[in-house]
Amino acid sequence: MKRVAVIGGGIAGLAAAHKLVESTREKSRDIDVVLLEKLGRLGGTILTEKHDGFVIEGGPDCFLAEKPWALALASRINVADRVVGTIEENKGTYIVWGSKLHPLPEGVMLMVPTRVIPILTSTLLTWRGKMRMGLDMFIPKRVDGKDESLAEFVSRRLGVEALERIAEPLVAGVHAGKPETMSLSAAFPRFKALEDEYGGLIRGMLTRMRAARKAEASRKYTMFVTFEKGLGDFVKSIADNIGDEKIRLNTPAKKLERAESKWRIHTASGEEIEADAVIVSSPAHVAAGILSGIHSDIAAGLKKIPYVGTATVSMAYDAKDVENTTKGFGFVVPRLEKRGIMAATFTSRKFPHRAPPGKALIRCFIGGAQRPDLVMKSHEELAGIAAAEIKAITGVKADPIWAKSYAWPESMPQTNVGHALLMNEINRLLESVPGLEIAGGAYEGLGIPDCVRVGEAAADRVAHELFSRSE
Repeated sequence: MKRVAVIGGGIAGLAAAHKLVESTREKSRDIDVVLLEKLGRLGGTILTEKHDGFVIEGGPDCFLAEKPWALALASRINVADRVVGTIEENKGTYIVWGSKLHPLPEGVMLMVPTRVIPILTSTLLTWRGKMRMGLDMFIPKRVDGKDESLAEFVSRRLGVEALERIAEPLVAGVHAGKPETMSLSAAFPRFKALEDEYGGLIRGMLTRMRAARKAEASRKYTMFVTFEKGLGDFVKSIADNIGDEKIRLNTPAKKLERAESKWRIHTASGEEIEADAVIVSSPAHVAAGILSGIHSDIAAGLKKIPYVGTATVSMAYDAKDVENTTKGFGFVVPRLEKRGIMAATFTSRKFPHRAPPGKALIRCFIGGAQRPDLVMKSHEELAGIAAAEIKAITGVKADPIWAKSYAWPESMPQTNVGHALLMNEINRLLESVPGLEIAGGAYEGLGIPDCVRVGEAAADRVAHELFSRSE
């Protein structure tokens, strides 16, 4: 029997551990899996709580359906029937500009305009900004292969207004980063592919949309999906399929050593756990500490991946107090507005089963690379910032019935310019260390589906290495 230890019980670690258990069942591989998690719960930044009939997400609240890996895992563990999409009749995104809410022009897909009339009639952009976006159709593609920042790319193709009023707030609301430092090729490969393949964003997006419309009739899910009882249900279901006997909570891994043909994991309590292979799925800066005694260059590379902190504040209201606000799923806030929040979601408008009848749930996002100072404020301060900004931006006059805040220091990895080269070097170094893998959102994609993908890929590599000769 071969033992594989997975360090870290976030979604990537859970996916890796489950894939190994699945491999044992389906391929008759004799694998003893042990999952070590430093906290008393699994899921990492996924944290679902129930309060007064509300379903509250402390961290992420949904994931992209078009990235198939999370949905495929849900299907394999027989919980796909619990997946729910957005309430489409309520859809719509707004952007704060000049202290007013402006609709994101209809037809803007991932910051790229695909329809003329909504852009021309938009109150968000000036005429100069609108004309500048249209010039994307005539700007030649870049061919030097340079890894641009998102800010350089958007300014070059769509103009400064598109960057400041559309791209930056949309990116900050999702990645909590700065466009000036974020790598286009690592964080937004889709945009680079559109330019490379079609010569421009608008031309490429129009072509892709025509192909997508043909498949739309068979589309099962909306763009964003979650679980009816919250993402915590997904975490629990994966854990149930792994088995309680393979999961050890409150077991922080502190150091990793190589002892002859075995790995030895030293825990915070002084225990030593032996394994034939190890998958480290902790955040990169934590993984660096664990691996420092194994390979100093790998540890040094992992330390170069920066993280920023974020916080969320969920607030309950009487539905009548928010029913006259601007419709839609929520809004994002450009940094030039200098407000205390990055974005807000009208959670009970976006997803079903989030608030009891007659109530509403709103969630604000705070901090990120723009305002890291806010993340460590007290619950009272965070709740006060969120409630005040909702009043100022939406016109809601009532105070929330209650508020719950969740702070996540150093939780959001930043894929900055040069990230792909850094990961190539880290992966090259890892090839020289048999039986060791890393997995997580800091490496090849931040969202839940990508974390599932990299976790499962790490598990497949480990299993192949351990059993390829015998098989």
